[in-house]
Amino acid sequence: MKVCALISLFLAALPLRAVIVDRMAIAVGDQVITESQIEDEVRLTAFLNGDKLDLSEAEKRKAADRLIEQTLIKREMEFSHYPLPPLSDAEASLKALKSGYPTEQLYEQALRKYGITENDLKNRLWWQLTVLRFIDYRFRPGILVSNAEIQEYYQQQVAKWQKDGVSPVPTLEDSRPRIEEILTQERIDKSLDDWLVQARTQVPMRYLDEALK
Repeated sequence: MKVCALISLFLAALPLRAVIVDRMAIAVGDQVITESQIEDEVRLTAFLNGDKLDLSEAEKRKAADRLIEQTLIKREMEFSHYPLPPLSDAEASLKALKSGYPTEQLYEQALRKYGITENDLKNRLWWQLTVLRFIDYRFRPGILVSNAEIQEYYQQQVAKWQKDGVSPVPTLEDSRPRIEEILTQERIDKSLDDWLVQARTQVPMRYLDEALK
């Protein structure tokens, strides 16, 4: 799901580093994104994606844009009085991530390499889970997928299956739940994108660090 790319840690969900001065970088309405939060976002995203750590201005601009979108989502959570899940809900995700490392030592080495802590990581995973649940809560009820759309998608899949030599070809009824969910997720992504574009025009935004524009 696309949303996963967009999804990241921010503000209260982001543990702040111990720094003498944490400069404000962007004001979104009455909320502020700081330079340390942007750097944390770069580090955590690189860690989770398995990418090389890159603290260039270009990567910081991308991180800042993601944090702006998440600030807008957090504002919407607050307006709708959405109940936040407990931090313990992130335990399963953290455990699954750690299981991808052969040893605890290698896992800890990876954290040090990216300059993050397990607490940073757990908070990030919690925030991702929170955002995904909220997006589903906010947009799924308004999504309707017609039978005609399901049949059209199925016919496209049949042609692909036949080309790929799949046998036997799954029936429409067997495929219906999966197809309906795929189309629903596509609509949720589109609804989220449209909402974010509109929200950006409605919430005052000020860049205190011009390099992040």
